[in-house]
Amino acid sequence: MGTDLTLIHMGDLHGHLVPRPHLRSDGTGGTEGGLARMATLVNRVRTERPHSLLVNSGDTIQGSAEALFTRGQALVDVVDRLGVDVFAPGNWDYLYGKERFLELFGPGTGLPGATGIAAGQRWGALACNVYHAGTQDLLLPPTGVVAVGDLRVGFVGLSSERAINALGPWVTEGIEFTGDAAEVAGHVADLREQGVDLVVLVSEFGLAKNILIAEDVPGIDVVLSSDMHEETRQVVPTSTGALVSEVGQDGTRVGVLDLTVGDDGVTAWDYALHTVGEDLEPDPAVEELVDRVRRPFLSGPDFRPHRNPFNGAELRRPIDEVVGRTEIPLHRSGFVHDPTPAVVSGSSHDMIAAAIREQAGADVGHLRGFRYGTHVAPGPVRLEDLYHYLPVGAQVGVGRVTGSQLATLLENSAAGALDPDPWAWKGGWLHALAGVSYDLDPGAQKGSRTSAVTVRRAGTDGHPDGTPEPLDPEATYTVAGYFYEAAAGKVGPLEVADGEVRVLRGEGDDGGGGDDGGGGDDGGGGILDITEVVARHLAEHPATASPDEIRPVGPLPGPVHGNPEIQPLLGADRSRPDRSEADLPDADRT
Repeated sequence: MGTDLTLIHMGDLHGHLVPRPHLRSDGTGGTEGGLARMATLVNRVRTERPHSLLVNSGDTIQGSAEALFTRGQALVDVVDRLGVDVFAPGNWDYLYGKERFLELFGPGTGLPGATGIAAGQRWGALACNVYHAGTQDLLLPPTGVVAVGDLRVGFVGLSSERAINALGPWVTEGIEFTGDAAEVAGHVADLREQGVDLVVLVSEFGLAKNILIAEDVPGIDVVLSSDMHEETRQVVPTSTGALVSEVGQDGTRVGVLDLTVGDDGVTAWDYALHTVGEDLEPDPAVEELVDRVRRPFLSGPDFRPHRNPFNGAELRRPIDEVVGRTEIPLHRSGFVHDPTPAVVSGSSHDMIAAAIREQAGADVGHLRGFRYGTHVAPGPVRLEDLYHYLPVGAQVGVGRVTGSQLATLLENSAAGALDPDPWAWKGGWLHALAGVSYDLDPGAQKGSRTSAVTVRRAGTDGHPDGTPEPLDPEATYTVAGYFYEAAAGKVGPLEVADGEVRVLRGEGDDGGGGDDGGGGDDGGGGILDITEVVARHLAEHPATASPDEIRPVGPLPGPVHGNPEIQPLLGADRSRPDRSEADLPDADRT
């Protein structure tokens, strides 16, 4: 006999309020996600299992125009209605700076009527590894205990292990993150000494690292994981007895873990990964709230301009406006057994990098391999689709770098995503570099994974249509990519020659870029958000299938825990099996 408890797991919403297509190999042709549908599912589970807790494992308030222009408030307003009991912030939840983070989730932000951990901080926010810079003072409580029926459930929050690499450390100024999970063991021991019946780690360290943490720290019963966007269709049991769940991205999946807890811990469990699909009727109250928070961004009488909190550009047209077309599905989410594994590349990233390159007239277009984004079906592309890919207030800068810098970038990118030691990963997938082609051997030694690198220099008329030529380490190339005033002298992660960056500008500025189009120009300084740069490209060049810039010459490993993997959970090396679908359930095979 024992006491029943249900943990409802959500995570990695990345700003998605409404459903989106699902275009990966396992898609059914319908739409998935939407917080109104998710509310219906959560409420159904709560009704069926009154002893339940809703846990959000991070990366919620970034990933859309609505999130960006309200500095997360649009998502907060809706997720508040779901009644989250425990929350571990992800790295992207710190996007709007320390002051804004504490305003939303710090001590004293608990919602009226909230109980348990959530009475102190909104959604019961916990983080044992995030400090006020230069001190040992935590931004949030590290742990909390919730009484559910006859059970006392202890939670440890483990937030991001890094700052926001895609932008730079300036984003999280005043905050220090630790990345080794060293705090966890002590907090687990403390909760056990308090006599809790169950210990749950809510962690944004990603599935691969969270499995290793559970293996290394006995006493953890459950790990609810975010960051890598993996989908545990089967919960992952570790050698220490912990059960590990991760629930994909964009609010398209919800995990439900039913536990029976006795005197000696978990005595029985059952797990289901639910799709937030079209079979779920939207919750009317949440659907009305979603409509309300989106209304100022959509076509109609309620639309109003919004100012970008990062670069000051003004949004002057509705985000549901069509800005171009795509002839192919756009996304970056493929499993390792799919023709285009997301860890290597994706059609959406390729399109954006190519657009940056073409609009800048550069030799190379660069885009870091971040994990967020959305799916766009063939047909019209709307401005809001681009904001799902580019919701970070970047401008586009152009500068000169050496071939040696590009070669190092390629190797570091491959090592940061494929190293056999997950603790060496850098928080993203392989970077996209339009105009650059190369062979990729995933299992090779560090420093030897990329070879036969060529670059197509921009044509003499400023358009990137050159002939491929071998990368010359001593030569100089122009690179276009993310630019921020706070990181002057850099294009993306690259230090440019003499710190000289040309920034693409809107109408009224002689920095290039032509007519402003009404989306990114602030009407004064000519500030041009990167979304508008890509919109201009799509207005002239519908997205089409592009030649493979990355040529795999070795396999990616097969899955290790019975679930399809997006990033090999133990990296890539010669000792692991070749890419295979043999260990996957039939429904997961392409």
